[in-house]
Amino acid sequence: MSPSITINPEHVEAIKALVAQAPFPAHMAMRLTAMDLDTCVVELAADQRHLQPYGILHGGVLATLLDTATFWSAYMRIPESAGLVNVDLKLNYLASVSGGLLTCEGRCVRPGRTISYAEAWVRDADGQLLAHGTSSLLAMPGKGLSLGVPKFLHPETP
Repeated sequence: MSPSITINPEHVEAIKALVAQAPFPAHMAMRLTAMDLDTCVVELAADQRHLQPYGILHGGVLATLLDTATFWSAYMRIPESAGLVNVDLKLNYLASVSGGLLTCEGRCVRPGRTISYAEAWVRDADGQLLAHGTSSLLAMPGKGLSLGVPKFLHPETP
């Protein structure tokens, strides 16, 4: 990335608000807490609604966190006029948990014009690694978000 490119913090805040208001993230009680070029952080306060019958966190909750974090870690690299979709998700469950604050960090490993590749990790409040995942993401021209706030403070794009 060129040193003259600066991410617009207003755009990041608009994305966080968009995610917070979307039905599925609200249903899951997850939130996008940080976002930068090639990285993001998603948090979820796991409670009773997230548990499976054995009293541990449902694997789908971890998969959702990994899917979300890989997506938003790749988002800044696509043109504003494009959308993005995960086309695969591969993950490993590494430990169980029954509640508490979960933090998922996403990192775009290889940004691309059409296909990007990202990974993410979910950790519990003590820092124990619960799951790791990777995802390929497809840029979709013409499907961009209309936020009214540009991604960058300068006209150049990555």
